[in-house]
Amino acid sequence: GNRDPKPLWLWHSDPDATTHDVDRLWRIFLRRFDIEHTFRFFKQTLGLTRPRLRTPEQADRWAWLILAAYAQLRLARPLTEDLRRPWEKPLTPDQLTPGRVRRGYPRIRRTVGTPARAPKASRPGPGRPKGRTSTPAPRHPVGKKQRKTDMPRRGGAEQQP
Repeated sequence: GNRDPKPLWLWHSDPDATTHDVDRLWRIFLRRFDIEHTFRFFKQTLGLTRPRLRTPEQADRWAWLILAAYAQLRLARPLTEDLRRPWEKPLTPDQLTPGRVRRGYPRIRRTVGTPARAPKASRPGPGRPKGRTSTPAPRHPVGKKQRKTDMPRRGGAEQQP
């Protein structure tokens, strides 16, 4: 409406900052809302943190796969209709969010089709050879906090044995 916006107070510690730097910083601050919601969408809807990956290489591949899925949702905007919930405002096709595109994805898939053939029938594989057992999967440490007994003491003289 016609109300006055509240002042935005930001602090920056660079004494040599130019006007251009300050202008750029407050614009970046305002964009943080979009960035935070994008990562929330990655985690909650696309499952960025859902799999239990064992190696950093697997985690990198999974992150790139999620980014590719997000890019596909952005690119599929013109192909879908706005399937909105009763409380949501209607949006034009160029304004659709990735979540709304995802809602309409089954219709897109029916329209576009899939390049894959139907799966061929098969019988189950032979399984694990008799007498062989599986070993536990390797585990990699995430990072642990120091226990209080491992931490150096603060202040005072060091104790001699």
